[in-house]
Amino acid sequence: MAKGASGADQPVIIKKYANRRLYNTSSSSYITLDDLAKMTREGVEFQVLDAKTGSDITHSILTQIIMEEEANGAEQMLPISFLRQLIAMYGNSMQALMPHYLEATMENFQANQRKLQDVFKQSMGGDTFAKMAETNMAMFKAAAAAFMPNAAAAAAEEAPAPAKQGDDELGALRAQMAEMQKKLDSLGN
Repeated sequence: MAKGASGADQPVIIKKYANRRLYNTSSSSYITLDDLAKMTREGVEFQVLDAKTGSDITHSILTQIIMEEEANGAEQMLPISFLRQLIAMYGNSMQALMPHYLEATMENFQANQRKLQDVFKQSMGGDTFAKMAETNMAMFKAAAAAFMPNAAAAAAEEAPAPAKQGDDELGALRAQMAEMQKKLDSLGN
């Protein structure tokens, strides 16, 4: 269980009063549904209790947050077909299995999302980024050589000599640019 704001393993207790106000007992302050949504995104565990009866109303409050997000969001996350299928499951013999299935599906989705982010971070690390930068610089120099020969020569004198493979790539790019220049000249005539 994620820790509450107090740092303990207990969830933060939120009391909902008859006047619809929500009171965070941990921070001793009134909060809004937006605050609860933010706490959820931050992984803060909380439990919402009816102040009068003491009954746990966390489920209905979370459902209310989803309804407000769907109503106020620029893009709705829950498609109509999904909502229809979900409603159709109420009273169905499979209803008892749905919460576990949906929870497992969401956990799997989040795990895959984390894996994808890790792979992306690794692929953009060190060597890949350096190779992309080197290729971009070679393309820039080739373009400069084709369109501004004097500027390219000056840039070549200032820059350190590239590796042998970089020379080969640069030569190939220069040849391609020269060929493109010939085609442009012939179109102009």
